[in-house]
Amino acid sequence: MATGLQDVAEVARAAVAAHRDQRGPLLPVLHAVQEELGYIPAEAVPVIAAELNLSRADVHGVLTFYSDLRTEPAGRVVVQVCRAEACQAVGAQDLLDGASARLGVPVGTTRADGEVTLEEVFCLGNCALGPSALVGGRLVGRLDAGRLAALVGQGGRDDRADGGPAR
Repeated sequence: MATGLQDVAEVARAAVAAHRDQRGPLLPVLHAVQEELGYIPAEAVPVIAAELNLSRADVHGVLTFYSDLRTEPAGRVVVQVCRAEACQAVGAQDLLDGASARLGVPVGTTRADGEVTLEEVFCLGNCALGPSALVGGRLVGRLDAGRLAALVGQGGRDDRADGGPAR
């Protein structure tokens, strides 16, 4: 993972070089930078803008519009709790509130120790097994706050074969 200003610029230039010939390369470039660095540092914005002949405002606007693009490093485990109607009907708000309390992190932020980021998303396509969440990139359903906290403690791994709630 790159850390210095020079490294950020090199990563940004490499991402632009890989996607420059695509139609509308900005999103693929931003995704490539985030893939490499884990987030898109502010230092990358002017480099990307200059390389793609865009204004910094254009790049910043796209960067802040899409919630999947990060401007700060995420936690070791990212938890994205579904808030769509089907999950809401079976307790997603209680799950989100319980997760925030148990994990000690407000929704939309990363805990100070960098262990966990808690976010809300709107539909994970797992409606029949709600409430659902992505935990460390893995889709899990039938969650309660206790099971969610346990999954975070395991780095998102779930050894349960049935995917059902913890008993």
